Amino acid sequence: MSIRGELYTTEVVLTNRSYFFNVKENRNGDVFLQIVESKKGDGADFDRHQISIFSEDMQKVLGGLDAALKYIEKEQKARKKARAEKKAAKAEKFGPKSEKRVYRKKGEEDKRLPDGIKRTGKVIHIKSKKDPESGSEE
Repeated sequence: MSIRGELYTTEVVLTNRSYFFNVKENRNGDVFLQIVESKKGDGADFDRHQISIFSEDMQKVLGGLDAALKYIEKEQKARKKARAEKKAAKAEKFGPKSEKRVYRKKGEEDKRLPDGIKRTGKVIHIKSKKDPESGSEE
């Protein structure tokens, strides 16, 4: 047995936190799994949380974890199906999604719009057309 009773250790590193799975043995000879979550806190500090699961309780804990994972998978499938049905109902009600609009970049010539309507972003600005001879609007 090594120092601090550690028999086996593995680490899972994620973007903002790490998980350590430590198999340990205490002074009485009981083997247990220690799960430690370590995440960066304020400044240079790390927040550490741990749980210990003894070997006689391991199968019950793993059964609970398995049941939770099955529920998550089932729920994700149900949500995906509901989103697809909602999208299909919306497309049926309003028709297929219209084509994307392409706007000109600032500073480019606007040669495509001879109707006098200037389209910028989501707002449509209408320029008045003046008759150059009389000076009045049409």
